[in-house]
Amino acid sequence: MFAIALWDEKEKVLILARDRVGIKPLYYCVTDKALLFASEIKSILVDESVDRVVNPGGIDTFLTYYYMPGNETLFKNIYKLSPGHYLVARKGRVEIKQYWDLNFCEQPGRVSFSDARDQVVELLRETVRGHMMTDVPLGFLLSGGVDSTALLSFAAKETNMGISTFTIGFEGNNFADERVYARLAAKEFGTRHYDMTMGATNFLDFLPKFVWHMEEPVCEPPAIALYYISRLAKEHVKVLISGEGGDEAFAGYQNYRNTVWLERLKRFAPRRHRALSFFLSRAGVFGPFKRLSKYAPLVNVPLERYYYSRTATPYSFFNLNYSDLYTPTFKEEIDKAHSTWIALSLFENVRDCHDLNKMLYVDTKTWLPDDLLVKADKMTMANSLELRVPFLDHKVLEFAASLPPEFKLKGIETKYILKKAFKEKVPIEILKRKKTGLPVPYAHWMANDLREWVRDVLFDRKTLERGYFNKKAVEGILNNSEKLPKEVFSLLTLELWHRAFIDGAFTGMQ
Repeated sequence: MFAIALWDEKEKVLILARDRVGIKPLYYCVTDKALLFASEIKSILVDESVDRVVNPGGIDTFLTYYYMPGNETLFKNIYKLSPGHYLVARKGRVEIKQYWDLNFCEQPGRVSFSDARDQVVELLRETVRGHMMTDVPLGFLLSGGVDSTALLSFAAKETNMGISTFTIGFEGNNFADERVYARLAAKEFGTRHYDMTMGATNFLDFLPKFVWHMEEPVCEPPAIALYYISRLAKEHVKVLISGEGGDEAFAGYQNYRNTVWLERLKRFAPRRHRALSFFLSRAGVFGPFKRLSKYAPLVNVPLERYYYSRTATPYSFFNLNYSDLYTPTFKEEIDKAHSTWIALSLFENVRDCHDLNKMLYVDTKTWLPDDLLVKADKMTMANSLELRVPFLDHKVLEFAASLPPEFKLKGIETKYILKKAFKEKVPIEILKRKKTGLPVPYAHWMANDLREWVRDVLFDRKTLERGYFNKKAVEGILNNSEKLPKEVFSLLTLELWHRAFIDGAFTGMQ
């Protein structure tokens, strides 16, 4: 992981480069007098020649994906250097080139599943060994899931020094609790384990600081939990290792499985699309199958036209309702085609690949760096901690990309090869459990404990005068906040971003 700048004094050439997958951020701005660059946007804004002007198209891009993919930011003229790219500045000219990419389509000679499984184990053992090289105290973020537990199993054999582990849970009843499984893993591998509890008050207290540290609007409530667990870890360690990236490399999300099967059904019965769409829409009436209904509109649309990333399609709420949400004036300022082009253009690079690999490629280029990794980096750095992510070692990613799709998605089982590789390394209770991620109960909190505060922010005179959204449409979203929590959180963080960086309300916040 790196974001570097090299200055050639003799040739008067500046080179900026960002790591292959975007573990570290790198921003730049070209003015009339200089090229400014930094790992934080706030550092660029210190220069008085940089105007704090909102990029209106960036607002639509954010609401299209629920994060900001691509090289634009919410500031006009401040950009992100894309992962796997470098920038050369010479004699007043700036040129950007790509130096690395993942190749899913040209697979090497056929490898047996057992050989591939053994290679996964050895490759991860090697990369964990390398990521553990440090002369300061080191710890693990435990999610209670397969990936972080498996990495811990390798680490436990690589050191005689004690390893600290950390996890978090949430106040209230009927919420998923990762701590049970994290404690199980900690006991299995003999770590010094620490955990904590977070509630609605903690969530609210950190929200303005969350926006300040993130600098880019991201609909990522688990990031707030990550901040608190990082703050706890800071009392004990200087370096953290996490299991980020395992799902993106080895197809761990359910939407990959569901979408692959949808595309298979579409090809199997090309003249039965209307019946398939009807079935999926009606399946949503039944509790266990209610999530299937969201796939009904996709039956008559090619994958390349609807898969914006794992968080968005043309039928996501904001994309389906933007015409009613935006004011007439603001609607004239945006180009919807520009927002959707970011993901759609990536399919050109994987046109002849398997559907699963198409999705993995798009997510590696968008969701991974611009949501998952920016959240992970900025929340840990907010506590002066270095976060390391072994699954995102480029050798691991390249190997995963080379595997046949059926090694990653076998029937209905996601992340198949990892689960087989870790069968003897991860407690069976963790290996077989249902994937939950970091289940922050923010929907419940915003609809109950924080309801009035959320309404006060979104219907504040200053918020409405920005002229982006119709008040009636926002009212409708708030009235359905438990069904539309991502939408409420997105509007909320967008307004807090304006207050922090345009109005200057949080200047100097730490």
